[in-house]
Amino acid sequence: MYDFLHHCTERSEMQNDLHLIEGLCRQHGIPADDKSLKLLVRYTGLLEAWNLKVNLISRKEDAPVIVRHVFHSLLICRIHDFRPGEKVLDLGTGGGLPGIPLAILFPETSFLLVDSTGKKIAACKAMVRELGLNNVIALHSRVEELKGVVFDTVLSRQVAPLEELCAYSARLLKREGVLICLKGGHLDKEIAQAVLSREKHSGFPTSVDQLPIGGFSPLFSEKQIVIARW
Repeated sequence: MYDFLHHCTERSEMQNDLHLIEGLCRQHGIPADDKSLKLLVRYTGLLEAWNLKVNLISRKEDAPVIVRHVFHSLLICRIHDFRPGEKVLDLGTGGGLPGIPLAILFPETSFLLVDSTGKKIAACKAMVRELGLNNVIALHSRVEELKGVVFDTVLSRQVAPLEELCAYSARLLKREGVLICLKGGHLDKEIAQAVLSREKHSGFPTSVDQLPIGGFSPLFSEKQIVIARW
């Protein structure tokens, strides 16, 4: 009886998540078909299950995981067009954010998820395998150890200072490449420091744009997207 009730509850939660993410994507012009939406819901369930074993995301949330983490990650595609064949690095991916949600939406774009914590990458590998994502590789590595590879785009949702992220990205980005970070709080000093320090990092970044997410999604009024370019 318990198993039956648990199954019914789980199914109901998945349906709620599906309606929620479907409505949010439609409202914000995010291109998600039925297959992608179902995979996003499935990923959310896997993320929540793995989070009970490995600390991937905060366990004290003021919004559903599919909103606070999955949909938040998808908002990057509002300001960046992920192209077929594009090579994307998700730096400090944690539980696969923002890389896995974006990889679900853009199956012809290649994503490399990197994190220095082995347990997190093990979780990512298991989730990628479970979801059947052929355009994602999860790698247990420190970013300093990445050699002989360059990317069109570097993504980060981790809390490292922008200057540090720019230092890593300077040698990993193609000259026309871009670093896109999901951040929160007041960032003027952090951005100014990154720009002032660019000569230490091969001149990267030459420009930094700051886009408040609240401008197109009031769900994240305290969050911002930061875009650093050569």
